[in-house]
Amino acid sequence: MDNLEKGNSSYKDSLKSMDTEETFDLIFYRPIGYRWALLAKKLGITPNAITIASIFLGVGAGVAFYFDNIWINVIGVVLLMWADSFDSADGQLARMTKQYSRIGRILDGLSGDLWFIAIYVAICLRENVTSDFFSAHHWVIWVMAVVTGFFHATQAAMADYYRQFHLFFLKGKEGSELDTASVLRERFHQLSWKKDFWSKLTLAFYTNYTVGQEKRTPWMQRLRSVLKEKYGQDIPQSFRDAFREKSKPLMKYTNILSFNTRSFALFAAILIFRMPWLYFAFELTVLNIVLVYMMCRHEKICKSFVRQLQREG
Repeated sequence: MDNLEKGNSSYKDSLKSMDTEETFDLIFYRPIGYRWALLAKKLGITPNAITIASIFLGVGAGVAFYFDNIWINVIGVVLLMWADSFDSADGQLARMTKQYSRIGRILDGLSGDLWFIAIYVAICLRENVTSDFFSAHHWVIWVMAVVTGFFHATQAAMADYYRQFHLFFLKGKEGSELDTASVLRERFHQLSWKKDFWSKLTLAFYTNYTVGQEKRTPWMQRLRSVLKEKYGQDIPQSFRDAFREKSKPLMKYTNILSFNTRSFALFAAILIFRMPWLYFAFELTVLNIVLVYMMCRHEKICKSFVRQLQREG
């Protein structure tokens, strides 16, 4: 910890913002990720290379969770925590070295999806072998997995979107990864399938991802439109501060819908209760309640600011 304290300013610079950081991340994952990032910087390893390594670790965790053996499951827990420390390190390294890229952002989001796809498949296969009910009704656990996966993707997408919107008001465009579907579509049409196949393909998926976020947030889009019309790129600091004050309390919900809460529930279902399917139940009930509450609160905030700007205009 001494070395971390000596380089405290560099460590803080590697974080997105104190507004959006989760307490457990600050205590555990961010310090570990920072050390990985320093080592990677010294060895000339890129953020994308760390992200790819995290994919193998996360998928390995999924494989370990298939086995109905607590010690192999513990290995899976270690692998998943290692993967998340790499997931922290890639972002910290990117901020330290200014190696930002849209491909890196897409790859970072994809890595978490691949971890949980492997975990979902492992849970389904395991329950079909170890559970009397799921052994007799194989399709039930797979339907649960598919439905849970859909909501998982929605929860993660919206948590990320609200976090980026908050960072936009806190740090401006340069400190946020907030995108607009219309701009992404323009970029997509500028690319050639023949010359830029992979870039165009990844941008197609990312554009669709952004479209989904925008469709679920009509009042946020209205607010963005009104702000652009009224202020262009120069939103007054007073408005930024006012929005940040209202948005900051919701950041705890974006964190609940991120990795740590999910992993704690997953570890409890596998290691303590020895019923992995309980993790699906947790995502479908508790996390969906948090999602709906967060979205309603955020839309209400955006609506109030739209009304305020219209009165002033």
